[in-house]
Amino acid sequence: MARQPRPSTRLSAASLTHLGAPRLADLLIEAGVGNANLKRRLRLELAAEASPDLLSLEIDKRLTALSAARTRVSWRKRGELIEDLQAHRRMIVERLAQAAPEAALAVLVRWFDLYPGLAARMKDTKGELADAFEDAAPELFTLAEASDDRALRDLAEALRRRPQDYARWISNAGETLGPRTARRLLDSLDASARKTPAGRNLLRRLADKAEDLDLWLSLLTPEQAGSPDIAADIARRLLGAGRVAEARAALEGALSPSPLNRNWTFGRNPKEGAPRLTPTWETVSIDVLDAEGNRQEAQDLRWSLFERDLSASVLRDYLSRLPDFDDVEALDRAFAHAATHPDFEAAMRLLMDWPVHREAAALVLARPREARQARPLSADWASRLAQRYPEAAEILAG
Repeated sequence: MARQPRPSTRLSAASLTHLGAPRLADLLIEAGVGNANLKRRLRLELAAEASPDLLSLEIDKRLTALSAARTRVSWRKRGELIEDLQAHRRMIVERLAQAAPEAALAVLVRWFDLYPGLAARMKDTKGELADAFEDAAPELFTLAEASDDRALRDLAEALRRRPQDYARWISNAGETLGPRTARRLLDSLDASARKTPAGRNLLRRLADKAEDLDLWLSLLTPEQAGSPDIAADIARRLLGAGRVAEARAALEGALSPSPLNRNWTFGRNPKEGAPRLTPTWETVSIDVLDAEGNRQEAQDLRWSLFERDLSASVLRDYLSRLPDFDDVEALDRAFAHAATHPDFEAAMRLLMDWPVHREAAALVLARPREARQARPLSADWASRLAQRYPEAAEILAG
């Protein structure tokens, strides 16, 4: 006689179905006592089964209640509230959007409208509330991509009301916000958006998504264009559009002192000297030299940057542009330079990551006092050198 399988007490969807619908319903009602979030979730599921209109109405009721509330949210209730918000967001994007995508966009915009009020009522030291809304941004713009101009009006109006928040959420949207929808949103905003810094920032983010370079450039202030990193970003975009002369002019615009350049003037008054240039500016300046046809000058600059910083990526870029066999000689010269570089840690990082363990071990043996200094990577370097270069490994281990 065949043995009957023993009933399983392991919790899973398959095992629970054996309890039957009536018993499961009783258990859910029992579990919902004192659990407001579970009760709301059950009502949402019932509404979703009935119709999209009823689900939309049920979600709207909760959003209205949250919007009207004025009491502070204690730290004990913060997690429960965020869980409730996430449950309603999931019902919008996973259930309502399947049956009525344009209605879902309008409801999700209302969900995003909750942010400023909740932020004012809740102490969000861990950034959990902000993260919940930033994580939802791709879903918002995914719905927007599939909506017609009429359905997009609610989102466009929300952008006008709260440009600062939406500028951030547009950045979080990634590839979900495409050029066509970004253009439609830009066209919905009037000239008044340019009158505030937040509005200009919003327009600039949209212009970036719409791939409208000239509009993006027009929204930069002279002070911003004078920052070396921003100037490098401008030049990179112009290079991508084949506008080489303008890229050169953008880089040179950062050579003039300006109030925004205080970070690059060694604490001096900006009027006293040109700003110290940043690695980003220097990298793009090399690309501009190449685009201008000044390839040897670009190579010379790559080498000088490598000599200063011992950057492996700069060295690889430099070597990739040399004729066959010249790169071998240049690489030997690079390792010889690293051996005498004043920054021992940078030299070791280059040699170990390349990797050339023989040269790294030689550096340790030549400069044991520096090698014995405690560093986060010393133990890893020692373990990698231990088998073939035990003396160097022992020095690194301290």
